This record gives sequence, structure tokens and C-alpha cells, in this order.
Amino acid sequence: MNELVKDFINEIALTKSLSRNTIESYSRDLQQFLEYLKNENLDYRKVKRTNIIAYILYLQKEGKATSSILRSLATLRAFYKQNIVKGLIEQDPTIDIEAPKVEKKFPEILTIDEVETLLAMPNEGEPKGARDKAMLEILYATGIRVTELINLNIDDVNLLLGYVKCNGSKERIVPIGKLAIEALTNYVEKYRYTFLKNEEECALFLNHRGERLTRQGFWKVIKYYAKLANIQKEITPHTLRHSFAAHLIENGADLRSVQQMLGHSDISTTQIYAELLKNKISDVYKKSHPRA
Repeated sequence: MNELVKDFINEIALTKSLSRNTIESYSRDLQQFLEYLKNENLDYRKVKRTNIIAYILYLQKEGKATSSILRSLATLRAFYKQNIVKGLIEQDPTIDIEAPKVEKKFPEILTIDEVETLLAMPNEGEPKGARDKAMLEILYATGIRVTELINLNIDDVNLLLGYVKCNGSKERIVPIGKLAIEALTNYVEKYRYTFLKNEEECALFLNHRGERLTRQGFWKVIKYYAKLANIQKEITPHTLRHSFAAHLIENGADLRSVQQMLGHSDISTTQIYAELLKNKISDVYKKSHPRA
């Protein structure tokens, strides 16, 4: 490792609590910058603001993601701040550098027809299908996170009153609809015992070993049914959560209620679904209106 990079990393590690991944990223970013300066015959102590801007443009031209460029800029700011403190340079070339804007990436949303097709894929007449059907129905009915889903215990579900008790960042009660109740009842009453190896196991959803289903296990489940349903969109474990929120807002639910159901601490996080709907309406207008 370049001695300059090593000194920077050693010093910054003393002043900040950084993970190993962050330290490695800082190291790579600074190494890349110093190599760029070498190719440009520039001394890092004589770099001007225009050189930093040129470097950002170079990274963009190289196809670097905006998030990577922002991290590189943060690394350079820390590096030059360190050099100012050491008295090696008099002016910080990173001051007033405008960071590139991060493109807002909206989550992938399934249409209602796609959701219906996906939920119809599992075979409710056999153990695995009944379990998978119940999981998918609960996710779409409640919008809970996958981690919250697989952490559900048998006592967290009230089939009579129709709700699940979700223990996420803060405990909340989320109602479930008729179809989710039917699917869950079918799994709990007819098939859960076929997975059960230990009577003391309290997990609601079990794998073939009788243990709590993992996030990776659920990932495989949803990918399998998405392929079976011939859904071409990129499916993630949170796809049904995003679809739940978007469909609620699309059908008139207010943001505060959706925020509470999703367990968002900040309503601005929930706002993205309203923006998504706004963009969708705009696209429909542009495609459909004769004078758009």
C-alpha cells in the first residue's frame, strides 16, 4: 500500500469509528485518486479546485456510480482536511465542490394483476405450498419486512381477530385481511406440524429441518414463484412490501396510515410511494393524451 494512503488510513482510524469495509473503501478511493494524479503529472499538495472537478468528471466518464463518486469525494475531503491540520497545504481544494446529485431510484412495484398471479402460484394442498402461500399472503396483506415475517412466532398471530403482532424496530399490531387469514389458517391447522421437529419450537414459519425459516430461504421461495408466474420484473424480498404500500396509496389511503402500517419512523420514507404514483400518472398522461 502507498505510504501516503497508509498514513491517511491509520490517522483516520484513530479519529473515527469505521468498519473494515469503510476503511478498505477509503483506501481504494485515495489510491485511485493518487494514481490519477500521477498520470496527470500532478502533486497532491498542489491540487486546485479545478483538478478535483476534473477528477469527478473523469470518474463519471469511467461509468462510476453516483454513490461511488460521492464516497470518493468524501474520502478526498477527509484526506485534504488531514493535510491542512498537518500544515502540508494551505488551502483545501475540496471546499465548495458541488457533489453530484444521486438519482432517486424508485422501488420495483408489481401491478395488482401480477400480485394476484404470484399469490396464486403455491399449491395450498401440500405442506410447502401452504406455508409459502401463507407467507406471501401475509407480506402483501401487511407490508411487514421480510425479517419481521420470518421472526413471527406462533403466538404473534391472532386468527380470530385478524391481526399479527410485529416485533420490528418498535412493536406494532398490523391487521390482516380475509384471504391472508384463510391461507394462514390452512397452514397452521393442517401443515405446520409436518415441519415441526421440536414441540418447543415457537417460530411460525419453519423449514424442512423444523427450524425457523431464514431470509435466504424466503428469497429462494419468492424467486421461485416469480419465475413460475413468468414475472419479468426484478423481484426482491421487499417487492411485496413496496407493492402493498403503493397499492394502498393508489386506492386512496393516507400517508400517515401507511406510515404506521409500514413502521416508518419518518413520513418522508413513505412519501416515495406517493411520488412513484405521481410519476405513474404522469407517464399515463404522456402516453395517452393526444396533445401531451
